[in-house]
Amino acid sequence: MKHTIEHDLNDAEAKVVTERAIAQYRERYAEFAPFLVWLDEKRAELGFSVKGVKLKGSMELRPGAVDVDLDVPFLLRPFKGVAIGAIDKEVRHFIGEAHKERAQGAGKTA
Repeated sequence: MKHTIEHDLNDAEAKVVTERAIAQYRERYAEFAPFLVWLDEKRAELGFSVKGVKLKGSMELRPGAVDVDLDVPFLLRPFKGVAIGAIDKEVRHFIGEAHKERAQGAGKTA
């Protein structure tokens, strides 16, 4: 099941936002060894380690949305909601930061 985070950013901003979000997630949840590896400009592999089990998933950038999908074994399904929720929270935070940066940049040129 894919989780979609909608946004109004361009492709470059969306990629920066996802990278910032995963970097923050890495700092906050270092014990889960989160990683993000870009396969191309729009698709990335992401993963975590929970209770000795490595979980993998994907992140895909689309116009107006970021799709996140995790492949989680049945016994760890409760963790999936927590992980997706944490990623969603971080991505939305950095979408807000991108809006602030955009507004500040617009104010400088006015």
